[in-house]
Amino acid sequence: MIVRAALLSFFTGLFLTGCVSSGNVDRMKTSEGREQARDAYIQLGLGYLQQGQTERAKVPLKKALELDSSNADAYAALALVFQTEMEPKLADENYRKALSLRSDARILNNYGSFLFEQQRYKEAYERFQQAAADNLYPERSRVYENLGLTALKLNQRALAKQHLEKSLRLNREQPRALLELAVLSFEDKEYVPARGYYESFSRLSEQNARSLLLGTRLATIFDDRDRAASLGLQLKRLYPGTPEYQQYLSEQQ
Repeated sequence: MIVRAALLSFFTGLFLTGCVSSGNVDRMKTSEGREQARDAYIQLGLGYLQQGQTERAKVPLKKALELDSSNADAYAALALVFQTEMEPKLADENYRKALSLRSDARILNNYGSFLFEQQRYKEAYERFQQAAADNLYPERSRVYENLGLTALKLNQRALAKQHLEKSLRLNREQPRALLELAVLSFEDKEYVPARGYYESFSRLSEQNARSLLLGTRLATIFDDRDRAASLGLQLKRLYPGTPEYQQYLSEQQ
C-alpha cells in the first residue's frame, strides 16, 4: 500500500542561461532576476529528480537556496531528493523547514506521504488532514485517498471508507481508491458495491496480485466460473510466488 506524493511544479518557462542577463543589464542584481533564476534552478533540480539523478538534483537546488534561503519550494524539493535517497532524517528536516516558511497543501501531502513511508501513521494522518483543509488544492482527491489508506493502517475501517468515498466524489478515476473500496465492501459482504468498484478499477488500471485475487472471489460469489478460472490463471501466470496466489490455491481446495 503506497500513498501518493506529488512533485512540485513550477511553470516558469525559463532557461537558466536566459534569466541571468539581458542586454547590458545584469538580471542577477534585480530582485525579479534573482527570483526567476531561483525558480529555474528549482525546476532544474526537480527535472533531475524525475530522471532519478538525485546527486545532480542537489546542485541547482543548493544554488536556489543561495539565491533565496527562505524559499519553501527549494526546501520541499530537497526533502523529496533526500526521501528518494533514503535519508529520512534529512528529508524530515527539509520538510519541516519548508512548512515553517509556508503551509502549503502540496508540501503537506508530500510530507504526509513521507511519514506514511516511515510508518509514522498518526503524524501522517494529521498532515493529510491539514492538506485536505485547502478546498482549492487541485489534487485534493489524492489527499483523501491518502487519508483513507492511512486510516486503514490505524485500524479505522469506517473512517477509511468515508475518506475513500470522498476521494472518488472529487475524482472518480482513481484506481487505488476503487480497489480499496472494493476490498472493504467485499469484506463487509456488500458484494454488489464491491463488484461495481472492482469493475471500475479494472477499466482504469492493469490488474495486480491483490486485484486478481479479489476478482476470483467476486466471480465465484456471482457464479461466473469462466471468469473466476480466467483470473485465477492470470494470477498463476503473473504472480506465482505471491501470498495472494497461495491464498487463491487454498481457497480452491
